[in-house]
Amino acid sequence: MTNNIFEQIKKINEYGQEYWSARDLCKLLGYTEYGKFLPAIERAKESCKNSGQNIDDHFAGVSDMVKIGSGAERTVEDYSLSRYACYLIAQNGDPRKEEIALAQTYFVIQTRKQEVQQQL
Repeated sequence: MTNNIFEQIKKINEYGQEYWSARDLCKLLGYTEYGKFLPAIERAKESCKNSGQNIDDHFAGVSDMVKIGSGAERTVEDYSLSRYACYLIAQNGDPRKEEIALAQTYFVIQTRKQEVQQQL
């Protein structure tokens, strides 16, 4: 996962805050079905809670309208994720997926860059 790909799916809300759609992240991380991605989200939420963070600050449940084959629309559940939530999901995803391994590497590199920047 390159910085560019991850940043391309980033969205900005009406308050200027960045977030990522869980459904978009699901595809980026190599999951073909959202239902198979949900266990990684649940494990990440547990990690978030156990680290003393407020889950709702990082995993905001939302509903989106999507078009279906007939041209009609239906509601689907999604999450608006913080960068931290995306990191936790990558750490709790299926390690057999190349995309997960690349995402884990991406976040390690970004963390190291931040550490070096703070030392300057």
